[in-house]
Amino acid sequence: MFLDAIPASGCPQIMLSRTQIKLVPSILRMALAAGTGLLLIFAFVWQSSAQTQPAIVQAHLTLVTPIVHPGSTIRASVMADIASGYHINDHHPSLDYLIPTNLKFAPIDGFAVASILYPKGRVEKLAFSNTGLSVYEGKIEINAQLKVAPETPPGEYLLRGRLEYQACNDRACFPPSSVPLAAKVKVVSRKASLLPARFAAFGTAAVAEL
Repeated sequence: MFLDAIPASGCPQIMLSRTQIKLVPSILRMALAAGTGLLLIFAFVWQSSAQTQPAIVQAHLTLVTPIVHPGSTIRASVMADIASGYHINDHHPSLDYLIPTNLKFAPIDGFAVASILYPKGRVEKLAFSNTGLSVYEGKIEINAQLKVAPETPPGEYLLRGRLEYQACNDRACFPPSSVPLAAKVKVVSRKASLLPARFAAFGTAAVAEL
């Protein structure tokens, strides 16, 4: 189970190309006539097509504040790179049946999502829609804040999450997908200074990149 700051409403739906829409009813009629066995085959074929979906979105979670005190706030950033020729739906999609882009974090004791800020989408006219749709293309950044509980003991914690999205091109949409995210945060005693620890963390990273 994953948590987000602004729960998405509605039931997810999958958009298909016109060719797929024409095929689905006939396949379902055949499956119902043949019984459970063909239904299982149909489900397997659909699942296989979803698993072979190209990696359209790459995303990485970075902590702006990787070392924090109990009771403080973690600032996080997710950078997503959407492949050329594709887009993903806005967090606030233009049509009710479109599946929104969502950033979600796995629940972890001592941490809670305080806010998630999504970028504004770009309105595009696509072949499968009569109206312009708000979408994300290219590179986008999603910013989040997580609150550290005052009683959280010092130590290193792994924050996990995922970026959920539905990718489309100008003709049709793929089944919904997601990118797993993870980053480590270190909680130190309130008496400990954050500046030396953060300097050491960034210094190590800088040396590793050389």
